Amino acid sequence: MFEKLNAVEARYEEIGRNLYDTETVKDAARAAALMKEYKRLTPVVEAFRAYKGELARIEDAKTLLGGGEEDPELRELAQSELDEARQNAEKQAERLRVLLLPRDERDERNVIVEIRQSAGGEESALFASVLFRMYSMYAERVGWKREILYENPTALGGYKEISFLLSGENAYGRFKFESGVHRVQRIPVTESNGKIQTSTVTVAVLPEAREVDVRLDPADLQIDTFRSSGAGGQHINKTESAIRITHLPTGTVVECQDERSQYKNKDKAMKVLRARLLEAEIEKENAARAGLRRQQVGTGDRSERIRTYNFPQGRVTDHRIGLTLYKIDAILNGSLEELIDALITADTAEKLRASEEEQNGNTGL
Repeated sequence: MFEKLNAVEARYEEIGRNLYDTETVKDAARAAALMKEYKRLTPVVEAFRAYKGELARIEDAKTLLGGGEEDPELRELAQSELDEARQNAEKQAERLRVLLLPRDERDERNVIVEIRQSAGGEESALFASVLFRMYSMYAERVGWKREILYENPTALGGYKEISFLLSGENAYGRFKFESGVHRVQRIPVTESNGKIQTSTVTVAVLPEAREVDVRLDPADLQIDTFRSSGAGGQHINKTESAIRITHLPTGTVVECQDERSQYKNKDKAMKVLRARLLEAEIEKENAARAGLRRQQVGTGDRSERIRTYNFPQGRVTDHRIGLTLYKIDAILNGSLEELIDALITADTAEKLRASEEEQNGNTGL
């Protein structure tokens, strides 16, 4: 590990020198790329330097203890210094193990979120709008930009389906664990007898794809235009501005009718299509990789869920990590940090366990 970390530190110092080079300053694109790499390496180098500092403290304390010092107070201080340095070194070593885990380069990308009505009829559609509001408020809290790509609203203000793009730092890395079936237990506004109903909504989270990720052959695309059926005024309903794209090899179909411009709708639909095709490739990779577990959207059946929102009890439970928070109002108002951080921590712990098993030659069987 030391050899790898020494190489990382050397690269970090090299970038630092290059950033002040006059030729780099003139090249904005190169400077931006170097700064991005410098920022990514900074926590690793800081932890490594702190780790080396603690190792030096350990050696100093050992030297003092082994030097025949007879003063009880000095020996006690040296022993205390040794114990503290060992604890700190272990903390920094653990931090380094986490920082050196393989990174998913897609974590830094923007994210496309698709929310769909599932079991529960209109109540499911209404809860889809609640989740859309929750994610939108979280995005606003962290300074991300939101752009609606497609929406199919219901008469009561719910959504049969809505997809949107969230643009911001580490958006996919923060949101990827939201994929799955979200279950709600509450008394529906449409229910007259006051009984609690269980409904579900499915959420799919896709990293925004780049053209180099998914190369599309125009011959594989069937593009249809039609009149928008949603809100948007007379113009949007009188012109065939809505776009439907079918990827013939896979049968994947995407629609976009949110914009008045056919060109803009096509651009948005292509973004969604690329993201869905990239997601299919990611699923293939993950299925072939024994150590990597990933939540699937599932069928939307009431028995399937990753998270439950129980309104009568005011609780939200994430079933994958067994976390229950009695703060449903705050969460639905966008306070998702505690849930997201817990899921990321659990995923990191699982990756560390798998990494240690691989290093020890243990298959876990």
